[in-house]
Amino acid sequence: MAFLSATLDRVKPSPTVALTALVGELKAQGRDIIGLGAGEPDFPTPENIREAGKRAIDEGKTRYTAVDGIPELKAAIIAKFARENELTYDASEISVGTGGKQVLYNALMATLNPGDQVLIPAPYWVSYPDMVLLAGGEPVNLPAGPDSGFRITPDQLEAAITPKTKWLIFNSPSNPTGAGYSPSQLKALTDVLERHPHVWVLTDDMYEHIAFPGFDFKTPAQIAPALKDRTLTLNGVSKAYAMTGWRIGYAGGPKHLIAAMRKIQSQSTSNPCTISQWAAVEALNGPQHFIAENVATFLRRRDLIVAGLNAAPGIHCPTPDGAFYVYPSITGCIGKTSAGGTEIDTDETFCKALLEEEGVAVVFGAAFGLSPAFRISYATSDDDLTEASKRIQRFCKGLA
Repeated sequence: MAFLSATLDRVKPSPTVALTALVGELKAQGRDIIGLGAGEPDFPTPENIREAGKRAIDEGKTRYTAVDGIPELKAAIIAKFARENELTYDASEISVGTGGKQVLYNALMATLNPGDQVLIPAPYWVSYPDMVLLAGGEPVNLPAGPDSGFRITPDQLEAAITPKTKWLIFNSPSNPTGAGYSPSQLKALTDVLERHPHVWVLTDDMYEHIAFPGFDFKTPAQIAPALKDRTLTLNGVSKAYAMTGWRIGYAGGPKHLIAAMRKIQSQSTSNPCTISQWAAVEALNGPQHFIAENVATFLRRRDLIVAGLNAAPGIHCPTPDGAFYVYPSITGCIGKTSAGGTEIDTDETFCKALLEEEGVAVVFGAAFGLSPAFRISYATSDDDLTEASKRIQRFCKGLA
């Protein structure tokens, strides 16, 4: 209708959010559904962090704060970057937002002009291209399938850069594949970027701490200090600290970029939740031992679901380096018909039939820019993963 902005025609709703809502509706109807779409840890927020939030309430820390973060949280973020990533920032180079998504969106809104291109390796987190479109830019997908380990190559990056390229969005370990770049692989990419001083790097490090044995996490500005002045290093407390609902993301970057992002935030949401900010201070400054314990659980679950999927006819599931997702190929299922009579011509029809016939909810690969595949979040119980594997195997065995 004419009343609505034409901007809406450029974007689509988040498929992962839509699937989570659908699972809730089906369960409310009494359906036996195993939901494997939500990208959030199923662990409770650690007690010390919860207590810090309660203290903030009891101490009356419930009023407006500085637009992009209280000084105490910025200090904790500065200490984290120095301690874990060998990166030095001051308070004017730190931005805190309502989740990593807002920080990323602020950066794109503050920098993109019509015609500016943003390079996005695919498969990608579903929100990257749509946020670029909302900000008036042009997303340019760089396909990286299982044959390349879901990693773009230096030659591919070099060939994609044009005078219109403004950003490369980089995510390692990745949502949706769990693939990560080794330090040498990352160095090969940063060598390319150093030759193109007009290209900025927006690195999404949200899964930094969910890395499995054998994978050595590094962030781009750590590998290539020459890129630090044109890199926004994005992170948050959602995944590693099981704080998805607290909605705190943050980033370190050049002072002039952070100031521009602050201007955007001042006229949209203003400050993030004060109580959540104080809880995040405790998360970053407090005990960290539980992270390794949670990662050990994710590792067990990863191995369980990878084995279960690879036992299903027509499915091939690579083993991820980190995060809590798998991204199995269903090439061997395309062109067949399900036991319920659905012709499997795309990964979307595969996922719809799987939900309808077996009650397993997964996200179709086209939403992430690379088909035919689907994404599973294994941030759920071993029992659910075991049962889901059985149902997926049964579904695939029924294809003819």
